[in-house]
Amino acid sequence: MITYSEANFTQLSVHKVGNITADEPLNLSEQPVLVADETLGSLLMQYFLSPFEKTNEIFHLAHSSGNLDLNEVYHFAQDTFNNKDTFHINSQHIAKHLYKISSHPKIKSGELYVVYFTSLQQEGELYDAIGIFKSESKEPFITIQQEANAFNIGYETAAINVKKLDKGCIIFNTDEETGYKVAVTDQTNRTDAMYWIDDFLQLKVRNDNYNQTQTTLSVYKNFVTEKMEEAFDISKADKIDLLNRSIKYFKEKDSFDMDEFANEVIANEQGIELFKEFKNNYAQEFDTALPDSFAISDAAVKKQARVFKSVLKLDKNFHIYIHGNKDLIEKGFDEGMQMNYYKVYFREEK
Repeated sequence: MITYSEANFTQLSVHKVGNITADEPLNLSEQPVLVADETLGSLLMQYFLSPFEKTNEIFHLAHSSGNLDLNEVYHFAQDTFNNKDTFHINSQHIAKHLYKISSHPKIKSGELYVVYFTSLQQEGELYDAIGIFKSESKEPFITIQQEANAFNIGYETAAINVKKLDKGCIIFNTDEETGYKVAVTDQTNRTDAMYWIDDFLQLKVRNDNYNQTQTTLSVYKNFVTEKMEEAFDISKADKIDLLNRSIKYFKEKDSFDMDEFANEVIANEQGIELFKEFKNNYAQEFDTALPDSFAISDAAVKKQARVFKSVLKLDKNFHIYIHGNKDLIEKGFDEGMQMNYYKVYFREEK
């Protein structure tokens, strides 16, 4: 979680980055922006940082070659952290780097803000940080002005909505040797817009307990919904039960243990071996370490629980929510009606 009640920004540079393929220009400012108005400063803090308030997933800068020094953003951030006097010149270098990789025809031009923060809190610790933000979307706004006893209505055709940051990242001055801690947001979330994360920043997910928890749950969900159906004659009710039991395990335990999880949740020798194979194949395919034990992140469990479906949909007539004992629901087939049915046992109706 990121909070900014104690944070300040000490430097701000703004540049305009176009689409290089569309022959749009790169406009670099010659000096940083001085923000003297307190209200404007507060609005900018909200604009830059409010999208990160509920961020738990943390990344790090990387490079496909394995040589971190070849990551341009890492190099410029490191230079700035080591010598704050280089902030503005490095903000120009960052803008040039973004312009160079903005080659997809659907990438929009926009203002690039590079910000130096102090006392920005992440997981309870205060850090200096560099923020890199891009605004691509402009919105019309109606303006009201009072003159004497009358009001005039006007409009702004291309204003920036402070509640809608398009793209951003925060690089915290910690874990320098492994690419810093980085939080990121990208509201466009389209394939052609992944240039921000993949090409510009070149981010990789950190192998911390949040991502270990999230990835393990995600892999298990894919295993149940895809692999289990191939290998076993398993009903949808059984699949929901397996997913519910996994969430229950993660909610009740402080740490994950592979053998304990497999025995308590899957509870089938053939299924356990199949899951371990599925997990190892995933780790190799995506070059992701999935340890057999780690501390469980409550935030990651809460997030993943939202996508674990516990609803059994029957045609367009009924939905059955399965939250607990699967043995209280029984599936059958009625020969006379030539239809499937479920028999549900319960003690009281509420």
